[in-house]
Amino acid sequence: MAVNSKKIAVYALVVFVLYVIITDPAKAASYVQIGFEGISDAAKAIGQFMTWVANGAK
Repeated sequence: MAVNSKKIAVYALVVFVLYVIITDPAKAASYVQIGFEGISDAAKAIGQFMTWVANGAK
């Protein structure tokens, strides 16, 4: 029975996340903040691009 690499990667990520949360909650909070800031910046960029397109790409 073969285990595909996607499942292994997900399990490894979950173990890493739990390890960081348990050993250093402040660092885990910092990682979460960085992630949310990245998502926010990406959403802003998409919004600006869509506004530019809606305005006739001027």
